[in-house]
Amino acid sequence: MKDLAQLALDTALQRGADYADVRLVRYRNQNISTEDRRVASLADTEDIGLGVRVIANGAWGFAGSCDLSREGIQACAADAVAIAQASAMVGQSPVSLVSEPPSNRKFRTPYEIDPFTVSIEDKVGLLLEINDRLLGNDGIRKAHGFMTLRKAERIFLSSEGSDLESEVVTTNATYRATAVGDGDARYRSYEPPPLTMGYENIDRDDLLGNTDRVAAEAVEHLKAPECEPGVTDLILDPVHLSLTIHESVGHATELDRALGMEESLAGRSFAVPSMLRNLKYGSDMVTFRADNTLEHGLATHGFDDEGVEGQAWNIVEDGLFVGYGTSREVAGEIGLDRSTGTCRADHWGSIPIVRIPNLSLMPGKERCSPEEIIADTKRGIYIEGRGSFSIDQMRCNFQFGGDAFWEIRDGKKVRMLKNVTYQSMTTDFWNSVDAIADDRFWHQGGVLNCGKGDPMQISQMTHGACTARVRNIQVGDAANVTRSSG
Repeated sequence: MKDLAQLALDTALQRGADYADVRLVRYRNQNISTEDRRVASLADTEDIGLGVRVIANGAWGFAGSCDLSREGIQACAADAVAIAQASAMVGQSPVSLVSEPPSNRKFRTPYEIDPFTVSIEDKVGLLLEINDRLLGNDGIRKAHGFMTLRKAERIFLSSEGSDLESEVVTTNATYRATAVGDGDARYRSYEPPPLTMGYENIDRDDLLGNTDRVAAEAVEHLKAPECEPGVTDLILDPVHLSLTIHESVGHATELDRALGMEESLAGRSFAVPSMLRNLKYGSDMVTFRADNTLEHGLATHGFDDEGVEGQAWNIVEDGLFVGYGTSREVAGEIGLDRSTGTCRADHWGSIPIVRIPNLSLMPGKERCSPEEIIADTKRGIYIEGRGSFSIDQMRCNFQFGGDAFWEIRDGKKVRMLKNVTYQSMTTDFWNSVDAIADDRFWHQGGVLNCGKGDPMQISQMTHGACTARVRNIQVGDAANVTRSSG
């Protein structure tokens, strides 16, 4: 297959490209969902094609094709160059890329069981068994199971001499129980982390072993009292924090957004370059570390779609805003001599754009457990799991919900609540963090379907965290929450 990518690269250069890179990618995806005791949907797809990206006369050009005949590949490369040459006639500032040394390497997700060698009957059977156990609990009227399996095999060649290959496998299974009664319905979810890992990540015993607890908490959620609006302390579990990190830190520190180059889907950012090393993003104990070398991380692909090797760096260090996710094009705008390697495309037919890296809230430095944080809290709310969210165009003002909520009084969880949301501003919120559990309790959560761009691209990334406490946050009911894509 590499000879096909080389043909595309040679054709682009012959047609007048000053720079060119080619991605030849084969995708295999399975998405299975079950509802109650039936299969709701089952999609099994395979897709292969190539994308050719060039710079000619100082302008970008891109074209993609699934026609892998010699003629189809040459036509695709010629189209990319023609688009660049036409774009150059607009007369904008010429594209400039920071340097990247050529690389020749292969990357493979560490996995034991290829998820596509496991029978559909086994996968569906597991989800249906989960649903059956959920429905066997009094008060549970609906049960849903979900399984996502992905494999991407990629060849990358560039005119600068990079010759790269990767195989990335992603797996995840989750479920949800819904309790119905007294004119209301409430759910509880179980969300083991999605990982770049084989089918061994689908832990049958763990999934089945949590069904009764999840069902009981759904019923308890249904009967819980409403949240009273006011100001209180919040204790947030790692799964919940994964979404809060994603929306208020991850997207806010994509450099293309901060430079005003991205507008769609709440697409700007308050965290502009003049704030680098001048903005107190969080309290002194808050460090957000980007790490695209993280084992089993969803954005751990060996290299990005510009051929830049995975790296690790801080976005926020001891509360201070110090870094961005970048591409080779935008890195030079803030004086970087190398991209951080966060430029990815969701398909061979998509042009790479800046995407959130694996981005984690680092553990607390003092020995501390979630139970100790709860015991040290006189009055507050403990939140587990992800729920609704809303965030403004500048990634500043936000509102988040969750999956389950417990009132805390005098250091103890005393009862569940319903309709809890909290509202804050990004830097106010993270500056109010005063406790983070230590690394014994670090959990590798993540996002499988992050939307960005126009036309929209879908990407995946890990957001690890430990349970953390945030002081004096406004909470209210969730009656009129609106959801913003991201």
